[in-house]
Amino acid sequence: MANKIPRVSVREQEPALRATNFEEVCYGYNEQEAQTEASRCLNCKNPRCVAACPVGIDIPAFIKKITEGDYSAASSIIAKDSSLPSICGRVCPQETQCEGSCILGIKGEPVAIGKLERFVGDWSLENESDAELTIQSNGHKVAVIGSGPAGLACASDLAKWGYEVTVFEALHKLGGVLVYGIPEFRLPKEKIVAREIDSLRRLGVKFETDVVVGRTITIDSLLDDEGFDAVFIGSGAGLPRFMGISGENLNGVVSANEFLTRANLMRAYDDEYDTPIFVGKKVVVVGGGNVAMDAVRTAKRLGADAVIVYRRSEAELPARKEEVHHAKEEGIEFKMLTNPTEVIGNDKGWVRGLRCVEMELGEPDESGRRSPIEKPNSDFEVECDVVIMALGTSPNPLLKRTTAGLETNRRGCIVTNEQGATTREGVFAGGDAVTGAATVILAMGAGRTAAKAIDEYVKNKAK
Repeated sequence: MANKIPRVSVREQEPALRATNFEEVCYGYNEQEAQTEASRCLNCKNPRCVAACPVGIDIPAFIKKITEGDYSAASSIIAKDSSLPSICGRVCPQETQCEGSCILGIKGEPVAIGKLERFVGDWSLENESDAELTIQSNGHKVAVIGSGPAGLACASDLAKWGYEVTVFEALHKLGGVLVYGIPEFRLPKEKIVAREIDSLRRLGVKFETDVVVGRTITIDSLLDDEGFDAVFIGSGAGLPRFMGISGENLNGVVSANEFLTRANLMRAYDDEYDTPIFVGKKVVVVGGGNVAMDAVRTAKRLGADAVIVYRRSEAELPARKEEVHHAKEEGIEFKMLTNPTEVIGNDKGWVRGLRCVEMELGEPDESGRRSPIEKPNSDFEVECDVVIMALGTSPNPLLKRTTAGLETNRRGCIVTNEQGATTREGVFAGGDAVTGAATVILAMGAGRTAAKAIDEYVKNKAK
């Protein structure tokens, strides 16, 4: 029976080698491996995996096409609901979504849905990259702010429905967090991200870079002067948070956002680029999410001894288990139940260490995780040259300040209804700009939801 077949392991670079380079860690499935893994799927009549997918991909249908060797059909099935399969197959937390709901996972290993999606996405990029679609224009224009996953998903759906879509990106490269936040060894930029964006160009989506909405142009001018029928805000959450402890202004203390932007977008890891980046001999990354894992693994590849400091236990780490596993394989040290209290500097204003206290877990907090409590008289010091704060991010307040009638909450997130409509007529939003920092696939789901609402809004307005 299909469920007796063991899960097919994915091939990877050896840990000792990959910890010294920025080449992709996972090689993905070849054709034989993909078909073997796909044959494990039970094709459930009521597939829980589909309900657990934020964009609602018909997972059993595309997997069945893999078993038949019809990868073109598999690609078409995925494309109905996702415009970024090669990206999502690499970075989405499938273990808590589709794979986490797989029936096979109850008593064994779930189907490797993410790896199969990546296989189909990569096959499509290699074999159907020049496919053209004929789309009939409906005569309406929509502006999308931000070229991250929310903006790309929204733009893709609207373009397929005949809208003239223009995406405005503040940076010089397209992709948002996919480009500046996620390292090359997890998500290749030219091989994958750029080519997936090219597929949107073939749908007719226009892109303008180096446009800071709120400075270069405003949402008001897009609606009132530029002739756009609606605006979607998918600008993400790029404002880093810090702890507010003593010494955070010392040289050598940086946010994970700045560190990863220098390494990823500005290619500081590449000797052919002049982007400065400093890691010293030892880097401490404060935090336990995926961004923290990306930062600490990047620091390791840049030549530093790299340490994670997290105030809860390993069981509470919010990062993907795969990323934690890879980090440990690569020699990353984890200091659990540890909380920083002060960044210590030398007489030249540079970091020389991080003072911490030991923690223990108490009762669960509002997130359901047990609250960390400081142990008395447990101070100790961790020597380091660089401290990277990976404590989450908030949306940039620029759009709020420059857009009449746009409401935000106390965290600076844009207020919307369930369909993505904001308090300003004709303006919709989704992704991290609304929720705060979350996952790629959740942002894509929000972008698709808003696209439907924009379509309904424009049609109603045209009546």
